[in-house]
Order: sequence, then structure tokens, then C-alpha cells
Amino acid sequence: MKKFKGFIVLILLAVVGCSAATPQANLEPEKEVKKEVNEKIAFWDQQRKGTNFMNSKSIPENYDAAKENNIEFIRLAPDKWAKDSDFLFNDQPDANPDKDFLIGNADKYEGLVEDDFTALKADLDAAEARGSKVVLTVLSLPGDRWRQFNDYTNDDRIWKDFSYHEQAATFWKDLAERLKDHPAVVGYNLINEPHPEHATGFNDFWTEDYNEWYSSVENTPADLNLLYETIVTAIRTVDTETPIIVNSGLYATPWAFKYLKPIDDANVLYAFHMYEPYELTSPNKKKGLTYEYPGTVKVGEEKTEKAFNKKALKDFLEPIAQWAEKNNIPANRIVAEEFGTNRLVKGADQYLADLISIFADYGWHWAFYAFREDTWDGMDYELGTEPLTWEYWEAIEKGEQPDRKTVDNPIWNVLTKGLGVEKLQ
Repeated sequence: MKKFKGFIVLILLAVVGCSAATPQANLEPEKEVKKEVNEKIAFWDQQRKGTNFMNSKSIPENYDAAKENNIEFIRLAPDKWAKDSDFLFNDQPDANPDKDFLIGNADKYEGLVEDDFTALKADLDAAEARGSKVVLTVLSLPGDRWRQFNDYTNDDRIWKDFSYHEQAATFWKDLAERLKDHPAVVGYNLINEPHPEHATGFNDFWTEDYNEWYSSVENTPADLNLLYETIVTAIRTVDTETPIIVNSGLYATPWAFKYLKPIDDANVLYAFHMYEPYELTSPNKKKGLTYEYPGTVKVGEEKTEKAFNKKALKDFLEPIAQWAEKNNIPANRIVAEEFGTNRLVKGADQYLADLISIFADYGWHWAFYAFREDTWDGMDYELGTEPLTWEYWEAIEKGEQPDRKTVDNPIWNVLTKGLGVEKLQ
């Protein structure tokens, strides 16, 4: 019996010992599981204010000037770098009509042009060295050469042939694979101002029905949503983090959001351009400065008279807000990536002020067009509201940056106020 009791005691001691050991294991601190933060999409979590660079060449010093003006990101389109200065500045024939930046030739994509990529990489390195963030866009894709490089006619092949969708996807995949780790790049904007509508007979959003038009092209090459799906899928095989930015149709008009389908990807933003009414903001030499803001403007193919003021501008942008609410897209995933007006238009300062105010109300990102563009002065707001002097053109002809002095003009003051720049004393 004593032996039996001793045996029981030994078992109890063993059990107690095991029980005592268990809490010791729980005293060890648990290892923290750190979630990796995608800094590139986090950049867009708060409202950002930027501008557009669409110059004839890389101009690194413009990144310095942008930083000085509180410009937080640059939308960069390097396509003009492929063209000669005589064509860009002197109205001479294009010596290289089949040469398209990065893609080689819009007729058929066969791989990135290495010299072009080297130039782009150097420019992005310059942006990073100066603390600037860049959204990279292109004006041409395979089967979609930019109108201004195509004898001012639309190149609609991409909207008629799925093979160009695949070529565009391969191009972006190649580019993303090379740029995915570049710290300056915070967005791939897949194509500037897509316009499948024009290829299929839709021209005037003031009078034509978008739903009717889209139902006639859905699931065909003219379906912008299919193009985006193909390109995004290709990019995500090599780069899962860099934000992708897609434009609405008909040259990125707000009204085309009606048929834009949200993409099943947490790192996608949706963008529009705002130059409406175009007849007001973009006068040419033939039309002259016909209108002023606020005021009445004849719009669309039927030349319908409409009054434009801040309320009218907000009404024009309402389809975006409605689309975002319907599809649960937060405000920080919407970008007004181009907006502006000719600086000589009377009331240009009020037009920009009203748009910036509307963007602030919605919480959308914005980027004005343009900052120190060297091929056109119409929307270079630092130049003031008057015609240019001979000194400007002399500098341009020499391939130099014009001497820029601080000009106290109402339109530039509106932009610097929006950017949060303290007015110089």
C-alpha cells in the first residue's frame, strides 16, 4: 500500500511539474506580425495637388521650381522627346513620323526602345533627387498614335482590333517591370485621353446618349473597360503595388464615367480632365477670345447657349460624384489630372478658382495644366494674362528657358493660393 501511495505521489508531482511549466512558455513575448505598407498607394490617401509636364525634352530644373511652389506630384508625358525641334517649334514636317517614344513605332510594338528608357530613367532619377513624385503617362499606345503626331487625325486602330489591346498590355508590362521599384513613380496612367467614341460615331456628349452608345460597343475592341482590364492584368503579373490611374472616355470627360467600370484592384485611381466649356477655355487663332467667364457659351454641335458659372461647373462634374458614390469609390481615389484655360481668357482666374474650390469640396486630387510648358504658352500661368514679349520667343528659339520673374497676376495667384504657397512680399 505504501509503495502504491508513493507511486501516486510521483504521478502527482509529475502532473504539477507539467502544469507549472506551461505558464513559463506563455511568458515569452509574442512575435509581432508587421504588415508591409504600400507607400505608393499611401501617397494618395490624402489630397494631393500637382501639375503636368509635357515638354519637348527632359528639363530637370523644372522639378526644383515645382517643389518651390508646393507642387506635390508631376504628371509626366515624355512622348514629345522623340521629335525634332523643327517639327515641335517651327511648323516643319515631322522628320520621324514613325518614331514613337518608348514604344518604337505605334504600328507594331516590339519592345522598349532602350535609348528612350535611359532618358526616361534619368528624368525620374532627377525627380527623385529633388523630392518629386511622378505619375507617368503616355500620349500614344500601339494602334493609337497621338493625334498631333498623326497629321492631326485620330488613330483609331486600337478601338477596332483586339491585337492592339494585347500590344498595349505588353508595353505596359515591360515598362512596369523596369519601373516598379523606382521611388519617384507613384502612378501609371495607362493612356492620356482615350476616345473610342470617336472611332464609333459618338461625338457630342451634350446631345448624344452614352448608355445607348456603350450598349452598341460593349465587348468589342471599342470597349474601354476591356482595354483597361487587359492592361491592368498584364501589369499586375510583374508589379502588384504601383497605383494604376485610368481615364474616362471621350478625352477623359466627366460624363463618360457613366460607362466606366470599377476595376477589382485596391491600387487603382480614376481620373478626368476638365476644360469645359471647351469653346471658352481653348480658343484658337481663328476663333479668337470669343467668351469670358462667367458668361454664356455656345456648346456642342448644335451650338446651344448655356450659362457657365461655378454652379454650372459643379453640375458638369456631378456624374463623377454620383459614380463614385454608387460604386463606393472614396474621394482619395479620384483625380482631376488636367484642368485649365487659356491664360488670356477674361475671367480665367475665377474659372480656376471655382474649379479648385469644387475639388476641395469633394476632396479630389488635382493637377493643373501646365507648368512651364516649352511648346505652348497658352496655359503657362506664370507668364501672366498678357501677350508675350519678344524676349520669351528669343529664349525659346535658342532652346533656353525664358527668364521667369515673379509676376503678380491674378491667375497665378489663384494657383499658388490653391497650392498653399505664401504670397511673396
